Amino acid sequence: MYGHKVKLRFLFIFVALTILALTTFLILKSLEENVIYFQSPSDIKTLNNVKKEKIRIGGMVKESSIEIRNNEVNFIITDLNNELNVSYSGVIPNLFSEGKGVVAEGYLKDKNFFVATKILAKHDENYMPPEVKEALQEK
Repeated sequence: MYGHKVKLRFLFIFVALTILALTTFLILKSLEENVIYFQSPSDIKTLNNVKKEKIRIGGMVKESSIEIRNNEVNFIITDLNNELNVSYSGVIPNLFSEGKGVVAEGYLKDKNFFVATKILAKHDENYMPPEVKEALQEK
């Protein structure tokens, strides 16, 4: 019923759409592995079970909670309702201090202890990560 040229066009369009769909699927699948979810200490306390996936915890560094021993830093992140103990080995940012906003990336050991692999400190006195600001405003 259809001519040879029309069949070739349909085949070309079908192959192009298939390749586009496959490419989109592969891109989304690779991005899924790199997504890191943000949570506050209050969100952690309401978890049913602790998963072994990388997450970000944000809040304020509690006053008088920073302890530095050798190359390890222990401190407490709070959202003014709940607190989470954090342990980090490595170089801390210059702007990291008590009473300031911080985001720690790493893994939960349990609902009260977090092992950070990266510490992100805010860069000026007015900046706060949007997730931290929202979490603090909710509380």
